[in-house]
Amino acid sequence: MVDYVKPLAMILAGGKGERLFPLTRHRTKPAVHFGGIYRLIDFVLSNLVNSGVYSIYVLTQYKAQSLLRHLQLGWVSAYQMNSFFILPVPAQMRMRETWYLGTADAVYQNIYLIKQFKPDIVLVFSADHVYFMNVRQMIDYHLAKAADVTVATIQFPIAECSRFGVVSIDENWQIIEFQEKPPQPAPMPGYPDKGLVSMGNYIFNTEVLLEELVKDAENKNSSHDFGKDILPRICKTRRVFAYDFCSNEIPGIEGQMCYWRDVGTIASYYEANMDLKNPLPSLNLYNPKWPVRSVKYHDPPAKVVVDAEGRVGHLENSLIAGGSIVSGGWVRDSIIGRNVFIDSRAVVEESIIVGNVIVGRNAQIKRAIIDEGNIIPKGERIGYDLNKDAERFYVDPTSGIVVVPKKLD
Repeated sequence: MVDYVKPLAMILAGGKGERLFPLTRHRTKPAVHFGGIYRLIDFVLSNLVNSGVYSIYVLTQYKAQSLLRHLQLGWVSAYQMNSFFILPVPAQMRMRETWYLGTADAVYQNIYLIKQFKPDIVLVFSADHVYFMNVRQMIDYHLAKAADVTVATIQFPIAECSRFGVVSIDENWQIIEFQEKPPQPAPMPGYPDKGLVSMGNYIFNTEVLLEELVKDAENKNSSHDFGKDILPRICKTRRVFAYDFCSNEIPGIEGQMCYWRDVGTIASYYEANMDLKNPLPSLNLYNPKWPVRSVKYHDPPAKVVVDAEGRVGHLENSLIAGGSIVSGGWVRDSIIGRNVFIDSRAVVEESIIVGNVIVGRNAQIKRAIIDEGNIIPKGERIGYDLNKDAERFYVDPTSGIVVVPKKLD
């Protein structure tokens, strides 16, 4: 990255995540747990910090308490230099007497922060995706193209593109059209089976962003969203380029790094977690050159032990976080979060246990997500009879994954 470029990152972290219900019943989507010890927001923050971007505002709104606590414990910090900060910004109704009306409005209502900081470029990134990105390389690309706006993009099968913003490009990768969730997505030139979708990460030249935010705010017909309103409009008048995410290189990883997951549904959230347990996962959490940072708790080590009857605990092809104990139970192909106790003869298969959960003796859990604070009774069976499970818990209609909601004290 050119030394004189002064970046500011604005992280959009106010999403409800309605399709992730009931995991988002008591928390905003960026605060949803992932991979045993992380929250979704840890990935975008780690990418920025690992890339040398240290001036970061996190724009919060919906059920933000657990997110704010997570940021406070693991991320919020102040340095001697004014350009080094990671700070949450709650919705304050500075520009109008409403909460944020859309992603663009969230930035617009905090436009004073941009003017106060005076950056050369503003990075507007989403807080709820799982991926690694060297943001420095995207900034270099933005500068080399003399772009007004750069959109991070990734190739997807054309049949799946209607769930995202889809861009059409010319031979120079300049975006000539941006469509938000089109019913008939435009394929890439020469690739009829693929489309180029937006990852929800944008780089704006500051003056361009400020001008377009004001125009959008004055438009009474706008939904005040980057993907729905601003980007489709400015492709005709501004130099808007697509950045090929698969060209991004991560230190410590050989070859292309094309892994990106929008964990917007129960099924995609489950699948992204299950990716982590593979012997050679697409998302390598064990790369010391690109660490995923999070809150560091003072948990005791995890352990797998023999129970009082001499039955050996068993852990196979799974992740297990600190403070968790498998005492004579059996765990296979699962993600076990912090401070989970799995009792004798209990079986946990192909499941996610978020943390602070007790799985009682002889209980059986399969293809389920168990949220925080639950005590699974002795002999309970979850994931074997979906009709029975639907009477007590939430069963995802597309994947059949059973979700046991967070248990409040």
